[in-house]
Amino acid sequence: MVRCFSKVSVVILTALAASMAVLPLLLPPLPPPPLMFLFFPVGIMAALMFLAFSPSDAAANFALYTV
Repeated sequence: MVRCFSKVSVVILTALAASMAVLPLLLPPLPPPPLMFLFFPVGIMAALMFLAFSPSDAAANFALYTV
């Protein structure tokens, strides 16, 4: 049987999950980020959508060899 995680990595992942569950209850709430930081992921998504739907020159990137 293949072991995906070692004992040390399971302990680290468990501690990370526990801290993510407990720390938000202990720390004070943060103020909202500036508006520019909120639009940053939207800009990245728009750029990726533009690249995904823009036509590419596939014929130039094509190599065909016959044996």
